[in-house]
Amino acid sequence: MDMISGWEGRMRGLFTDTKGPWGQSGGGGDGGGDPPTDDSSGGPWGETPQRGRRSGLGAPSVRGLDELLRRGRARFGGGGGGGGFPGSPDRSLILWAILALVLVWLVVTSTHSIAPGQSGVVTTFGRYSRTLGPGVSFTLPSPIERVTKIDVQKIQSFDLGSSSADDLMLTGDQNLLDLAYQVRWNIRSPELYLFQMAQPDETIREVAESAMRSVVSQVTLNDAMGDRRAEIETQVASKMQQILDSYHSGVQVQGIAIKQADPPDAVNDAFKKVTAAQQQAQQFVNNANSYALQLHQRAQGEATAFDKVYGQYKLAPEVTRRRMYYETMEQVLSRVDKTIVETPGLTPYLPLPQVQKSQGTQERQQ
Repeated sequence: MDMISGWEGRMRGLFTDTKGPWGQSGGGGDGGGDPPTDDSSGGPWGETPQRGRRSGLGAPSVRGLDELLRRGRARFGGGGGGGGFPGSPDRSLILWAILALVLVWLVVTSTHSIAPGQSGVVTTFGRYSRTLGPGVSFTLPSPIERVTKIDVQKIQSFDLGSSSADDLMLTGDQNLLDLAYQVRWNIRSPELYLFQMAQPDETIREVAESAMRSVVSQVTLNDAMGDRRAEIETQVASKMQQILDSYHSGVQVQGIAIKQADPPDAVNDAFKKVTAAQQQAQQFVNNANSYALQLHQRAQGEATAFDKVYGQYKLAPEVTRRRMYYETMEQVLSRVDKTIVETPGLTPYLPLPQVQKSQGTQERQQ
């Protein structure tokens, strides 16, 4: 408010000053005339100069403005010459602030902490320079050298297949296969991964699909859906690694896992029925083979037993013949309830079942 009132007083003093059309009264004009000697006489129009009013308003206002400017410069540390504005900061403070920012920028862009399992790829003006290991490392400040951190131990994965009709694969026996599988991989050389391929993730996907189609085209549908899945996974992983190594991709394939191997949805039900019929037919064939094996083994056992009996028969024909007769009759009579023997001196009817029951009862009682 003091500054505003000072400016108002200064402007008021300018407009209230009595001046003639040829200069200030009481002074020599350009015409060279002598100044008037009468203090009561004014300018050409008889105006009386108001010196006391001018000195009372104009001079103090100018001094107030100068004092305000001086105080403002002192308050904000301003030095230097005139022409400064109130509140202008000191140049030394600006210099120290800039120096502090530069130091912070140097420390932040020159010190790098690499976590375990990571690698830092250093580039000098965009060109590959070196690779940093885990720990704290120092480089030139940015933008001279920049560090890109890459996680080299993380196993990354993505799923392919079984999302649209375009994912169907053709087998070696000209059948369509709906295949879904997972690809696992990690970064082996971070510098190659960053600079050898423009789109590394997309490239890995395309290589995986190409390798899978190549392997599936060499096997039948039953093999792809059956016991050869593990073999197919191994072949795909090996073919992928060969292709990626030829690209110098810096990628290590960790494995392939087939999650689904089915016919297309349009024929899936019919194919399941055919598969069930094939499995049932195979079961019948297995049962027949098992029965044939049992008969074969039984025949071999009987032939071996006959050879042994024949050897004894050659040594004692009569005794062996009678023994064979008794054993045969024992097997036959053991399965009948009545036995009639027409031999003189013997009872014509022998109640063998009752005799056997009575003998069994007596044995249990004893």
